[in-house]
Amino acid sequence: MSVYSNDTGVTPQGVSINDSRRIFNFGERVSELAPQQSPFFVYLSKVAKEATDDPVFKFLEQRHQWQRRNFISKTDNDGTALDASDTLKVVCDYDKFGNDLTLGGGTNTAAPQYLLVGQVVRIGGKAMRITSVTAGNGVSAAYDASDADTYTEIVVKALETVAEGDIEVGTQGQVIGSAWAEGSTDPEGWKDELYSREGYCQIFKTAIQLFSGSSLATRYRGRPDEYRRVWADCLMQHKMDIEHAMLFGIGKSDEAAAGGPVRYSHGIVPYTEANGKVFNFTYASTDYDAFIDAMEDFYAPESGNSGDKLVLASRKVLAYLNKLGSNGFLNNSIGASSYKIDMQNIQGQFGHEVTKINTIFGNLHFVAEPLFRGQDENLAIAIDLANVKYRPLQGNGVSRDTHIMTNIQNNNVDGRKDMVLTEAGLEISLPETHAVMKWS
Repeated sequence: MSVYSNDTGVTPQGVSINDSRRIFNFGERVSELAPQQSPFFVYLSKVAKEATDDPVFKFLEQRHQWQRRNFISKTDNDGTALDASDTLKVVCDYDKFGNDLTLGGGTNTAAPQYLLVGQVVRIGGKAMRITSVTAGNGVSAAYDASDADTYTEIVVKALETVAEGDIEVGTQGQVIGSAWAEGSTDPEGWKDELYSREGYCQIFKTAIQLFSGSSLATRYRGRPDEYRRVWADCLMQHKMDIEHAMLFGIGKSDEAAAGGPVRYSHGIVPYTEANGKVFNFTYASTDYDAFIDAMEDFYAPESGNSGDKLVLASRKVLAYLNKLGSNGFLNNSIGASSYKIDMQNIQGQFGHEVTKINTIFGNLHFVAEPLFRGQDENLAIAIDLANVKYRPLQGNGVSRDTHIMTNIQNNNVDGRKDMVLTEAGLEISLPETHAVMKWS
């Protein structure tokens, strides 16, 4: 049986890859190879990298509901004015973890957990104080009157005149504080719940086919050392495999036919399509105003957004953004909103050309993603780098970040075979802070 070293070595200056049976840690440098070809991997490696000590890594998300505490009336006051003690049933469109139940076209509602006696609320422009609460829980179809657990029932005291019909089904409400009598007792409390998600480290392997001792000693045309040429190509192939997986992977863990499980990393595009924001634009008419309309929703502060987004875009989308023709983004924007648009081309810090679009809500940094082609030529993905992490497996003194294993052939073989190996996955948190943009 062949036995190989588990130790990870960093190549000393001047040491060749031809060292026998060495493991070269290449994790910090592989992203620097042709950065224009794999922009997402470059940004992940440079600004969003955090090791994990388990190939199945779990993480928690916190959405601060104190930023929201908004709700919707499920009852109305048709036929009567609201007096000093009336009962209202209310729901909200996010669950106890703060997950938006409307994403993906959902229509479910949940019972607000944060409504307490003593709070002052504003419904349909009218202020009232909560004097009693019957808490509900669970999630159900919108306004499902058959399930009492899907709404919270509150008794309110109107602080101003609420006339008949002022509160209809669907009227929006908001907690606006609390008010207590002198010498009153302590209030009830409530808390945010943390939401658990799971990610997976995928094992990437790229082997350099076996070179016989004779082929290693042969001088070839073009590139004399064929082994080194093929080795460089395989390293690039390995890096592009990671870029593809981080973009398009479907996170899951399968039992293999033999051996241990096969794990697949989440990819930012399908994960965001399923759990985040999706915006649809058209090449014919999209202008800066259309971006503003989308960004008003996308940059909502209660979603945990930062003010800057990395936008990976196809070359077709980037060409449209920079066109001044009759159907170009610039022409549409200048004709309609010339006093508002702020768009410039700048040099990115990692070797990329960046098209920066400034909106009143935040900045979009467009970078060309060469892999958005063919079926994805009309695609862009806006990524909040504060809420993604590249997670290479590293624990017990062993790193599974990208490394090169030399001379993995059997000892009795007259030849040489090397392998590049990476075990890493993508962590995507607060998916509502990312957005898929599609053009048609």
